[in-house]
Amino acid sequence: MAYKLKIEYEAPAWSQIYDMLLHQAHQIQADGYKPDIIISVARGGVVPARILSDLLETKTLVFIQVEYYESISQKKQKPKLKQSLTIQLTDKNALLVDDISDSGTSLQLAKKHLKQHCVEETKIATLYTKTASITKPDYYEKETDKWIVFPWDAKETVRKIIQKNKEKLSTKKDLTEFVKAGLPKQLVEEFLKEIQQEIENDAVSKGI
Repeated sequence: MAYKLKIEYEAPAWSQIYDMLLHQAHQIQADGYKPDIIISVARGGVVPARILSDLLETKTLVFIQVEYYESISQKKQKPKLKQSLTIQLTDKNALLVDDISDSGTSLQLAKKHLKQHCVEETKIATLYTKTASITKPDYYEKETDKWIVFPWDAKETVRKIIQKNKEKLSTKKDLTEFVKAGLPKQLVEEFLKEIQQEIENDAVSKGI
């Protein structure tokens, strides 16, 4: 997929994320769904899963890892399971947690993986879902077409923008959009300075 210069961003703050997860936990409880285990899709689902495990008082929390994105709006042909479950979950109810259901194929792969481990029932919880996602989570807080910049991947996203854009003007335009979306300006400037310095040092070391 070609990179789009006019990507719209949304950057929820930590407090917003906690409020969203608190509301989600209440929804899950109101539905009467009691997961025996919470399974985080790493890396994006790690923080939401940990918070939900606390709010739902679900003690068992495990991780699987699915790799899909290479860069901003660039994907591999299909998701790949990099870290699988090492336990059997016969007759267990699971809550599969990620930060966003983007294309939905990663969550589809993850749910299939859980079925192979004899999970009784799996429900999916994400903070966001994209309108075009083929997998609609059982629980989600917001549907969007924007690129979501979470606090746990802000620096990584800034780095991808810098690496993708060779012209400084284009880079600065995107980073300005980050600030408009909700990322603190000071944080964005700090990331920009640090990453550009790394690039310059690397160029010097290579004699470029």
